Amino acid sequence: MKNKIFFLILILSLFCSKSFSQSSNSLFDFDYAQFGYDSTSNFIELYYSINQGALSIKNQDTSKYIEGELGILITDSTSGKSIFNKQWLLKYPVYGKLITGEETLVGELKLGTLPEGIYKCKVSLVDQYNKNNLKTINEIFHVKPFAKDQLALSDIQLASKIIPGSKDSSSIFYKNSYEVTPIPTLVFGGEIPVAFYYFELYEKMSGDKNSKLKLNCQIISSRGKIYYNNTQFIEKETGPRDLVGRDVIANYPTDSYSLRITLVDSAESVVRTSLKKFFVYNPGIKVVDTASTQQSAVLASNFGLLSAEECDDIFAKSKYIATHNEMDQYSSLGNVQSKREFLYGFWKKHGEDTPDQTGISYNEYMKRVQESNDRFGHLKTQGWTTDRGRVLIIYGEPSEIDRFPNSMDMKPYEIWLYNDLQGGVSFDFADLYGFSDYLLLNSTARGEYKDDNWQSRITIQ
Repeated sequence: MKNKIFFLILILSLFCSKSFSQSSNSLFDFDYAQFGYDSTSNFIELYYSINQGALSIKNQDTSKYIEGELGILITDSTSGKSIFNKQWLLKYPVYGKLITGEETLVGELKLGTLPEGIYKCKVSLVDQYNKNNLKTINEIFHVKPFAKDQLALSDIQLASKIIPGSKDSSSIFYKNSYEVTPIPTLVFGGEIPVAFYYFELYEKMSGDKNSKLKLNCQIISSRGKIYYNNTQFIEKETGPRDLVGRDVIANYPTDSYSLRITLVDSAESVVRTSLKKFFVYNPGIKVVDTASTQQSAVLASNFGLLSAEECDDIFAKSKYIATHNEMDQYSSLGNVQSKREFLYGFWKKHGEDTPDQTGISYNEYMKRVQESNDRFGHLKTQGWTTDRGRVLIIYGEPSEIDRFPNSMDMKPYEIWLYNDLQGGVSFDFADLYGFSDYLLLNSTARGEYKDDNWQSRITIQ
């Protein structure tokens, strides 16, 4: 069944750790992350922490216990059908005196795979010795398989500790030679002064294999100030890779933050990002923000890491939606920072929804550029510079394509139909010279080249 979790790996481990909790009176917290599995599904991990001090204590003989029922329900948001529904009784002995907010039980559930779709996830915990003491958290899982992209980043898993090269493969926190201890509260500070993070990179090699990937990690406050900014260049490889990092946050002021990981493949004009929000509680640290909001926004965007040459390449590919005034403005720019700022403003403007629905995001536009290169490139010509490439980039995938191969009396040609564009339009392309370079000979779309006698150009005399 397509919407079924194919397998369940359930491993539970709980340990006590002293930490500050943003919601110290809450019964539990949970977090989750998605990692690539195959071309149709992602692997889901769920992390939870239970506040022992919020549970009722029961005396049994000479011992004390806390006990709760953890339940997880996942349903398909479209059909409402239950995909996964299970409960676990968790019973643990209590040693010494519990202080609310200081003793946290942390665990991990490897839920298995979910196919592409949107799911509702309900996680609940009920105190077994006080049924009125319960908490439920609802979350939405948007599952879009990472393996479908030429280049992709998984979700980011935040952690209180990462042990590289771990030999303890029996640990529930063991993952690809790392032992990654999750922090489901997503709260750092106090006795957790270092923020660790784990993520995966997926590749399908294409283009220039000699070029490198640019990987940037930033931590940005809610005010737009960049507290951490690290860039490295990594070799291209085939297949997935596991990457980790860390930053000391002991001097970060109390605030919410975003960890932003950006991957740039300049050879393919591809930019991928992954974002994770968290909270820092450091009441003794004063807030001092001196950074310019605009400059921080640019640096934190897809364009903040680009070289001047990379900026030029991206704007050249953006020419199909640029106005003459924007082209003149860009040609007058003299340094890399001004080019980055221009691209940031350009794509912020063109990515917005407009009354005629012509807005297109930067990521979608560049995805079409890559698609054009893959489908229409030939000899030394890049696909995005061809007529078919231009039409695909501007208007997207056609509703239908009618292909007519070479015949005795006609040169090969194609007719692209867009049923939902301007009430229905067509584009007529033909390979006039036999080099697989299909030229646009006619279109019924507004503003496009029109020639009612275009078929006379493909007739073989």
